[in-house]
Amino acid sequence: MKFLVFLGTVRDSTPPRPARLGERVSRACLDCLMSEYPAHEVELVDALDYPLEPIFKPHFSYSRSKVPPALDELASKIESADGFIMISPEYNHSMSPALANLLNHFGSSLFSYKPSAIVTYSAGQWGGMRAAVGMRTFLSELGCLPVSAMIHVPKAAEVFDADGSAQPGEDQSAWYGYFGRTLNQLIWWAAATRSYTSELDPHTMTADFKTDPSERNAP
Repeated sequence: MKFLVFLGTVRDSTPPRPARLGERVSRACLDCLMSEYPAHEVELVDALDYPLEPIFKPHFSYSRSKVPPALDELASKIESADGFIMISPEYNHSMSPALANLLNHFGSSLFSYKPSAIVTYSAGQWGGMRAAVGMRTFLSELGCLPVSAMIHVPKAAEVFDADGSAQPGEDQSAWYGYFGRTLNQLIWWAAATRSYTSELDPHTMTADFKTDPSERNAP
């Protein structure tokens, strides 16, 4: 199966140091996935690689000939993925606005009927868990329902090195075991939804919201 790992930080200021703590967390997640679950394809989607226009214009609002290539390519990747891992810092007890902005550029039909996993981190002691609570609602509205287990990494700079490996004194296998509870749920649900979708395509049951809000069938 194919999983997209979204890194939702574009920060370039300190404190904290380093500014993009999420790079460490994402590298640790990617390394865990590739070493512990080698049968699956994993790709990182870094919000920093998508400098979006200041005026919000979602992917489905462009005419086909004028869609920004990077946005169109990401839409295809989202549509073909079996599940998602969403990595976010916590800003004012909320998820990263950069991650929300990137995801909001796509209609929910691309994400729907696929599972997601929530990963949060912080420079402090809570590991972003308050942001994670709000992410549940956000991801549910996108249709990529989050699995029950979540990953929180407090004091991330003290846990993982720049390359995603565990800092001295940290047990990397224990962290991977902790990651595994969430990732195993994600993989199980992804396999289940993929299998059942082959029997009954859910997109044939309800209209997809792709080009106009009226497609939500709301009065």
